Amino acid sequence: MNLRWRENNRYTLLENGTGYFPAVLEAIADARSEVLVETFILFDDAVGQEIQRALIAAARRGVSVDLTVDGYGSDELGEAFVGAMAESGIRVHMFDPRPRFLGVRTNVFRRMHRKIVAVDRRCAFVGGINFSADHLPDYGPEAKQDYAVRIEGPLAADIADYARAALVQGRPRRLGRRPARWDPMPAGDGGGRLVVRDNHEHRTDIERYYRAGVRAARHDVLIANAYFFPGYQLLHDLANAARRGVRVRLLLQGEPDVLVARLAASMLYDYLIDAGVEIYEYCKRPLHGKVACADDDWATIGSSNLDPLSLALNLEANVVARDSGLNAALRQSLDRLIEQDCRQIELRPNSTRRLRRLWIGVVVFHFLRRFPAWAGSLPAHKPRLRSLPMTTERETA
Repeated sequence: MNLRWRENNRYTLLENGTGYFPAVLEAIADARSEVLVETFILFDDAVGQEIQRALIAAARRGVSVDLTVDGYGSDELGEAFVGAMAESGIRVHMFDPRPRFLGVRTNVFRRMHRKIVAVDRRCAFVGGINFSADHLPDYGPEAKQDYAVRIEGPLAADIADYARAALVQGRPRRLGRRPARWDPMPAGDGGGRLVVRDNHEHRTDIERYYRAGVRAARHDVLIANAYFFPGYQLLHDLANAARRGVRVRLLLQGEPDVLVARLAASMLYDYLIDAGVEIYEYCKRPLHGKVACADDDWATIGSSNLDPLSLALNLEANVVARDSGLNAALRQSLDRLIEQDCRQIELRPNSTRRLRRLWIGVVVFHFLRRFPAWAGSLPAHKPRLRSLPMTTERETA
């Protein structure tokens, strides 16, 4: 298959589970031939049970349904929950299933972190939202702030083809040419493509598209990312954009669900703020989004964080789009978060502290420069995609 830039698509921004779950359930209810779902997390909670019922209803009316979950993120799914789907004809798959060792999950690296739903090759969803109740505001102070996008048009067919190919033994043999550092993204509303990261031919594609968007920006870059510890080159691109007069804003976690994530990101603050980058921490609840927009029409929404796990190890999927409507909707939402629920980070005039953080920054930068090579030396096995109940095994990239 060949993933490439597609024109004439329609995009709808979906914010949090309140926007995402009803849209997905409606699309599944309207499905006539095929539903393909990939998710890192599916919980047996109110949200997971509603998705389960929708998929079972689709399968019972003759729709082909494949559901893939990750063996790390969804390893607690019970036999009854899975069995009900299998009995209805749903093909349920688990990516890289492994037993726990002394109660600890051992499949830490190279997770299937994608969140994709594709229906009848006519509409698709890509984003960072899992099928779990903690993406709903009424979950409480730990409810996550996140985004997804609904796509209709030629790109939706590409996303379906990609998700289907991932189920076939062996990795998809052709996903399209590897994007150049300055891959063309034609102007004009409705354009876009699926960009993936795998452990074979497409190891750096998502990072390359981020860099292309930042380097092409003329007046504004706004990135919201849950886990921010990017590569050396992307950090330089952000700093250089700010130095040439582009307003660069980062919206990061202030109330993290993983404390080490905020600590890691804060090590980069001095360097970025010195270059003119504005940094805001979202303090209302955990930020889980992985989105960005630049100027008036460039945007990306997907599953990829800007950290070593997503950029060097996990299997990820983002949509990159040129569309003024999607850009405006995303920018309006992020601007609202900054205005209402964020604190801006400022450098403290403490020379001792700044000197200490400068040395920490040197160490961090050397780590970021070398991490891709180190990560690449980890075993690049072919994780199993196992059908549940576990009667057959397949492999995927």
